Amino acid sequence: MADTYSDLVNSKVGKQVASRLGLPRPARLRRYAPDQPLVPGPVLVGGIGTVPLAARASALLHAERIDVVSEVGRDRVGAVVVDVSQADRLEDLDVLRSLLGPALKKLVPSGRVVVLGRAHGLAEGPGRHALSRALEGVTRSVGKELRAGATANLVLVGPGADANVDATVRFLLSGRSAYVDGQVVTVGAAIGGPAAAPADWHTPLAGKVAVVTGAARGIGSAIADVLARDGATVVCVDVPAAGEALARNANRLGGTALQVDVTAPDAGRRIVDHARSRHGSLDVMVHNAGITRDKLLANMDESRWSAVLDVNLGSVLRMNEAILSPDGLADGGHVVCVASIAGIAGNRGQTNYGASKAGIIGLVEAAGASPELHARGITVNAVAPGFIETEMTAKIPLGTREVGRRLNSLSQGGLPVDVAETVAWLSQDANAGVTGNVVRVCGQSLLGA
Repeated sequence: MADTYSDLVNSKVGKQVASRLGLPRPARLRRYAPDQPLVPGPVLVGGIGTVPLAARASALLHAERIDVVSEVGRDRVGAVVVDVSQADRLEDLDVLRSLLGPALKKLVPSGRVVVLGRAHGLAEGPGRHALSRALEGVTRSVGKELRAGATANLVLVGPGADANVDATVRFLLSGRSAYVDGQVVTVGAAIGGPAAAPADWHTPLAGKVAVVTGAARGIGSAIADVLARDGATVVCVDVPAAGEALARNANRLGGTALQVDVTAPDAGRRIVDHARSRHGSLDVMVHNAGITRDKLLANMDESRWSAVLDVNLGSVLRMNEAILSPDGLADGGHVVCVASIAGIAGNRGQTNYGASKAGIIGLVEAAGASPELHARGITVNAVAPGFIETEMTAKIPLGTREVGRRLNSLSQGGLPVDVAETVAWLSQDANAGVTGNVVRVCGQSLLGA
């Protein structure tokens, strides 16, 4: 969908007008391409203490032939990684000012800031827990100060989980995370055994079988595309009415199509049987199918209310009974649900939709803590898209659409591929330590936390 405003303020004359009036000027975001370096320039890496997490980041950067520097020089840097995992006192956080502050002036367009800290729980006392929360405040504030498409994100690492951060750091430094900004990712000990790095980071899903619901169009189609690009065999699922588009997508990707209404009582069982009979396994389940039936609550009828709750939440709960059964998703598998910032911040006229997406977040939090799923090595996470440029958002009135596009740190709407990249990252075996997370793909929307 065309963004006329962005085109205008980035034109020769428009740049001058935008500068004089103080208007936001959205930058062209760096997105993933196989022939692209992980980071476009040297990376400044530092921190406090022996910087164990920064050392891991440096190792993966060296493996990618990316220069690592320890101080700001004359040249610009592609990213900054700051390790404060050994911070014990509030005074230790000054390294974020002294190291990160000067580096921000040298950051290239679409640069990256990644802060690495410890996930201190309530049981460790108010002081340590306060440190972890202080890092969130710093990182989110930095994200709102950055310009030219740069992003800032925080990784909180739990006890014994240092070896599991590589996939997350790699994602946040890369073009795959173009529209992920101001987010906190918690990495814990790998469930079901050590996190396994892929043989090739360009095809981290090679040999996997993934199912995507709502795959005929929009975000679901983009998710199927990216999972296939990353090596997975994809089962595209959608309602029979979308059968033609569904078949085209499946054929294009070398996968298979399954026409099924996700609200059908046997939908979960049919998905499992199809994946296992046609492809021999089910390794990744992406719950993407969803609908909207917007109306102010005062005017909301029962059919609108129940339809949205049933499709967006009830169907996922029912399907998971079969998908998470012992003969469903393979041990070591991954479930990724598509939530929404409406489930976090709420949205006028979307009480039914907000309820359904908040319910998805609750499902993920509970399943991510499930001892039974931990024992099987199954991760459960969610992505929460913000304003994404789709056919649905194209129908929003112009004024509302422009507000939705600009109310984030990147001053633009995201693309379906941005959601898809985040889903694909959460589908990797290398992310065995990431479960129960809800990652917003919203350009750090000003709505919600």
